[in-house]
Amino acid sequence: MKTVETVRDLRTVLSSLRSNGASVGFVPTMGALHDGHLSLARELRTHCEVRVCSIFVNPTQFNDINDYRAYIINVERDKELLQQEGVDVLFAPHVEEMYPAGFQTSVSVSEVAKPFEGALRPGHFSGVATVVAMLFNAVAPDVAIFGEKDFQQLALIERMVADLKLPVRILRGAIVRDADGLALSSRNARLSPEGRTHALLISRGLYAARDSFRRGELSAAVLEEIVKTSIRQMPQPIIDYATVVDEATLEPVQKVRGACRILVVARVDGVRLLDNLALT
Repeated sequence: MKTVETVRDLRTVLSSLRSNGASVGFVPTMGALHDGHLSLARELRTHCEVRVCSIFVNPTQFNDINDYRAYIINVERDKELLQQEGVDVLFAPHVEEMYPAGFQTSVSVSEVAKPFEGALRPGHFSGVATVVAMLFNAVAPDVAIFGEKDFQQLALIERMVADLKLPVRILRGAIVRDADGLALSSRNARLSPEGRTHALLISRGLYAARDSFRRGELSAAVLEEIVKTSIRQMPQPIIDYATVVDEATLEPVQKVRGACRILVVARVDGVRLLDNLALT
């Protein structure tokens, strides 16, 4: 695996790899890799010849500077994991490479970014859209993959790519869960053993709601309450939202019709955990 730190070196390496007509696939990450990230790299194997991953903790998507400072990664460990997966190129730029002195451009996506995480974390999605646009410009991938766990982020990227006519195909990567149902997340490492047990109530609530839907329940309010009831079994539960939305628009629905999904964020041990589940 070739590791590069500048856009110039990245383009040079990829130009050589593309010289025989090879297609390029891309997985952007902020490091602290787990099997959810690695599953995305594996999925790319069937879609391209050259696989590129990035590790960059993007400061502009943190609306709380303390969260940014607390984000700890082990680049050497992550490199080893990507090497084992057979990734071809790792792009690991420094902040100054992506945001040099005088940088003043941003990308925003309006409607998709307004609710949920957009409302609770002002500026977050502008930071996401900007850095992803820069990474796409640097890598010029034929295909890129984003996990469904951060579903609003995925929808935002899909909208940006469609609106700006970017020449990249976006794939959706399925949520990866531990055997007990907890969605894999870099944030899970910040949970205490007791907190991790409490966190299971999130996925249990989602699965209970889906089971109810499959038995014929179509009311979004009823399905949302099933999720909330499960989470309320935690000590001092904090639920940011648990909402049934239309997958295409992310707008809340009253009745489940067509492709819908339950989005949920709850706080455990002070850690915000995102999860969601398709109602099918």
